[in-house]
Amino acid sequence: MPTRRPVRPRCPSPPVTALLGLGYTWGVSDPLLVVPEVDQADTPAAVPDAPLAPEERATGLGSLPGTDQREAARTVVGELPGFPHVPELPARGVGADMVGRAAALLVDLAVEVWPSGYRVTARPGAQHRRGVELLARDVDALDEALGEAGATPRRVKTQVAGPWTLAAGVELRNGNRVLTDPGAVAEFTESLAEGLRGHVAELGRRTGAEVVVQLDEPTLPAVLAGSLPTPSGYGTVRAVPGADARAGLGTLVEAARGAGAAGVVVHCCHPTPPLALLGASGADAVAVDLTALDRSGPVLDALGELWDAPTELWLGVVPSTDPDGRPELADLARPALELADRLGFDRARLADRAVVTPACGLAGASPAWARSAMARSVELAQAFADPPSSW
Repeated sequence: MPTRRPVRPRCPSPPVTALLGLGYTWGVSDPLLVVPEVDQADTPAAVPDAPLAPEERATGLGSLPGTDQREAARTVVGELPGFPHVPELPARGVGADMVGRAAALLVDLAVEVWPSGYRVTARPGAQHRRGVELLARDVDALDEALGEAGATPRRVKTQVAGPWTLAAGVELRNGNRVLTDPGAVAEFTESLAEGLRGHVAELGRRTGAEVVVQLDEPTLPAVLAGSLPTPSGYGTVRAVPGADARAGLGTLVEAARGAGAAGVVVHCCHPTPPLALLGASGADAVAVDLTALDRSGPVLDALGELWDAPTELWLGVVPSTDPDGRPELADLARPALELADRLGFDRARLADRAVVTPACGLAGASPAWARSAMARSVELAQAFADPPSSW
């Protein structure tokens, strides 16, 4: 294992004008969305591309049940040996949920907890520090689990809420969402990008593996539709233009790459995810919940265009909560096989241009099913590479 070296993200303190909302409007190019250069000394060495084995084409989406990060990490390493990920345990409470974990990566910005949720604060308090500590423990746990197992996977994955889900989930001091202030969004995006650089570089050094970054954007469809409620509940937050949404995502994609990430996947489990926008963000892959996806013409057309391009598809097909009985592998495979058939692709594409995952995070599953769901994902990826004759 490489020697552990803590990373302190480096960037100048961001201007306070953004948080005050001075002179910023949507649709105007903002220098805060430009990612500064990364010190190449903090960037893991590039590893030549090589075909992935079937077990390297199955992973989880992050969240797991329980509160013991060491046990969660051992489970991930044991069940997903080819593509393990940093465990997320939202049951631990404040700082362990998706928004709290992303806030823990912010540089020179901090949040605290109010009755209504996370809110910007002048300086890090106990709640913010708790989120930072929990994320550090999760990275420690994965590193330790890999060492205990003697595992040296080629790739490991980390997950972070994307800029739009973060901006929708944190309030300014006036109680409005960060999303309502374009300048604040730009500042949060840049701060998150800088923190992500340090996180990716550290994870790569600690594990000796290539790092894949998963950007979670469950709130993005509501952000684009302008359907998020205001604090009063009588109105909704103005919709963000697609071009701005794409630019924000692109900032995080480029930040991850600049820190040496081997790939970036954007995950949105909405039935009608903004597939064209996700693909245009520059991400290497798009992750969807295939069991809930609207398979109408427009959605399928967009999915086909993505898959026909260099973009990979991560297909959520294994139930994320306990099913009635143990699903047969053929039943789990059916949505993916039907997708390839309807889009006119050879089914072999499932073996070399897809990654198998649970439908969504596993936080709502029992520990037994969470373990089984990861194992079934690996079995399904292996079956796509060597399909039974009955398929």
